[in-house]
Amino acid sequence: MADKLRKYKAKRDFTDTPEPRGAQGVGAGEGRFVVQEHDATNLHWDLRLERDGVAVSWALPRGIPTHPDRNHLAVHVEDHPLEYLAFEGEIPQGSYGAGTVTIWDSGTYTAEKFRADEVIATFGGERLRGRYALFQTDGKSWMIHRMDPPADPNEEPMPDQVEPMLAKLAKLPRDDSLYTFEVKWDGARVICFCDGGHVKLQTRNLRDVTGEYPELRALGRALGSTRAILDGEVVALDDDGKPSFGLLQRRMHVASESTARRRAEETPATYMVFDLLYLNGHSTMSLPYAERRKLLEQLELEGPSWRTPSSHAGDGQAMLDASRQQDLEGVVAKRLDSTYEPGARTGAWLKIKNHREQELVVGGWLPGQGRRGKTIGSLALGYYEDRKRLVYAGNVGTGFSGEMLATLKRMLDSLATDESPFEGRQPPEQTVFVRPQLVVEVEFSEWTRAGTLRHPSFKGLREDKNPQDVVLERVEEVVEHER
Repeated sequence: MADKLRKYKAKRDFTDTPEPRGAQGVGAGEGRFVVQEHDATNLHWDLRLERDGVAVSWALPRGIPTHPDRNHLAVHVEDHPLEYLAFEGEIPQGSYGAGTVTIWDSGTYTAEKFRADEVIATFGGERLRGRYALFQTDGKSWMIHRMDPPADPNEEPMPDQVEPMLAKLAKLPRDDSLYTFEVKWDGARVICFCDGGHVKLQTRNLRDVTGEYPELRALGRALGSTRAILDGEVVALDDDGKPSFGLLQRRMHVASESTARRRAEETPATYMVFDLLYLNGHSTMSLPYAERRKLLEQLELEGPSWRTPSSHAGDGQAMLDASRQQDLEGVVAKRLDSTYEPGARTGAWLKIKNHREQELVVGGWLPGQGRRGKTIGSLALGYYEDRKRLVYAGNVGTGFSGEMLATLKRMLDSLATDESPFEGRQPPEQTVFVRPQLVVEVEFSEWTRAGTLRHPSFKGLREDKNPQDVVLERVEEVVEHER
C-alpha cells in the first residue's frame, strides 16, 4: 500500500491538512464507494472506489451524469487511503486541494470489470444508483457514462437556450388578486443555465455573456449538483442600492477576461432571480407561475451577487406607489396561473412603468457642434413595423457620457452606409446613415402627433435585444375575461 499512496503523500503536508495519512496494515478490500463534493478552486466531485486496500479516485468536473445520452469528463487522480471514504473537512489555503470536502453520497458497488483503462460497476447509494462505465480516453482523461436508462424515466435534457417570456406595457390590471407584483428592474434580461456547478449566461437575443459577469459564476457553486435554468435581470446598484442602467453600461461589451474581472470589482453586478424554468431533469415551464415561484424560493438563492427579490400577490397599486416613491422603474404584474411561454408577449405578464421609456434602433447620427464637433451630436432612431419597415422616430442628443459617446462613435463608424435604413419620413439631411444593428433605450416625455419623441434622453445600449424585435410599445388596458 505504501507504493500506492506515494503520490498522495508527496502532495500533502500532514502537519497542515486534516486529511488522513493512510493507516498502516490495512488489508485489501473492495465494495465501498464515496462521492465527495469538493469546493476547491473549481467546484467538482470526487468518485472513490475501494479496491485492493486503497480508494481509486477520479475527479468529476460536472458530477455524475444522470442520463445515458450525456457523458461527463472524469480525471483519474492518485489513489487515496481508505480512510478518505469517510473524510469530510476543510483543507486549508496553501495546501494541495484547498477547499471544503463534503460527502455527497456513499454506499457499495459491484464491479463487473476493473481494468487499468476501464471500469464497469453497479452502484447502490442513495443518489448514485445504477450501472456505470468509466473508460480512459487519453492519459488521465476518462469519461463516465450511465449504462442504465435514467433513474427517472421522465427526465428531460436541459435545453441549450431559452427565449425569455416578455411583458406587455399596460396599466394596472383591474382585478389585481389574479396577479403577483414584483419590482421592474432597470437592467439586462439574462437566462442562467446552472449544470454541475457551472454557469452559462444568455441574453434575450441568445448571446452568451458569461464572460462579462465573472462574479455570477459563484452561483454555480451555490447550487452545487442542482441543475436549474433561472430567469432574471442583471443590474448594477448605485450607492443608494437602486438599479442604474447607466452604471450597468460599464459592464457591457467587454472583450477580455481581465477587463471583465476589473470592472466586476469597480462596478459589481447583481442577478435578480424571479423565475425557475427547469429543475433537476424537468422543465417547470408548464407549471403555473405560483408553483414555479414556490420552487424557486425553496432554492434559497441569496448570495453576494444574486438575490431572489420578493413578490407580492395582490395590492398592485400600493406596490406601484412604493416603486414611484423610491424612484424605481415600475412594477411587473404576473398572473398567478400563467405558464411560461418562451419568447411570447401574451399579456399574462404586464409591465407598469413610472417613466416613459422605449427601445429604439439607431439608423444614423448627426455630427455635434461646439465641444462635440468631432463626435456624435445626436442619434437618429426608429422602430420596426412588421419586422421589415424601419420608421423614423426622432433624434436623441442628451444623456450621453463622454465614454459612451466614444463607444458609440467607434461602433457606428464600423456600420456606416450610404443608404438610409428608414422608410417614409427621413431624419435631417446631414445625417450619417448606418446599418440598423444597434439598439438603445431612451426616456422621453411623450409622442408628438407626428410620431416623434418629445424630450428624449439616452439611457444606454441594449445588447440583449435584436433590432427586428424593436416595435412601438403602447400602453394597453387589460380586460381580465380575455384570458
